[in-house]
Amino acid sequence: MAGRIKRIARGIDSITKAVWDDSGIFMKLIVLVILIVTAAALPVIPIAIIARYIANR
Repeated sequence: MAGRIKRIARGIDSITKAVWDDSGIFMKLIVLVILIVTAAALPVIPIAIIARYIANR
């Protein structure tokens, strides 16, 4: 079970790195606006932060 959670966390972390870390300011602003307008920021941002923490442990 712990291996599965870590594998899922690594997958989420790799997606957030591709979208967030490897993009420029303009793309980050677009992603933030889309998340805020659709109200998806409430669940997505904490999940990404927790996944990054678990993946890097």
